[in-house]
Amino acid sequence: MVSADSAALEPLLAEDYTAITPFGAIQTKEQTLKNLSSGLLHVGSLVISDRKVRVYGATAVVTSLAELTGYKADKELSGRYRYTRVYVRNSNGQWKIVSFEANRIQDGADRP
Repeated sequence: MVSADSAALEPLLAEDYTAITPFGAIQTKEQTLKNLSSGLLHVGSLVISDRKVRVYGATAVVTSLAELTGYKADKELSGRYRYTRVYVRNSNGQWKIVSFEANRIQDGADRP
């Protein structure tokens, strides 16, 4: 994501990949790759922490905390996000991302 390498991302996404962005928009695999390769989406830095992986047979659910700087078109993306990725192992044994959803952490939301 940081190097905007859509060619590296493409084989990781399932053909029916669906993303729900922090703005509530739904994106297909093609839209996600186009946004990255065109420069419409720019990630300056990305630090992942608090990663949890749960595996259920051929499905894995990954949740993480992401701290990033960047933008999409004219919208500032810098901030802290919780996200979920769902992976499915295909018949060739490859793990593919089928779903992604990110939610921005509002100020004070993660404090007791």
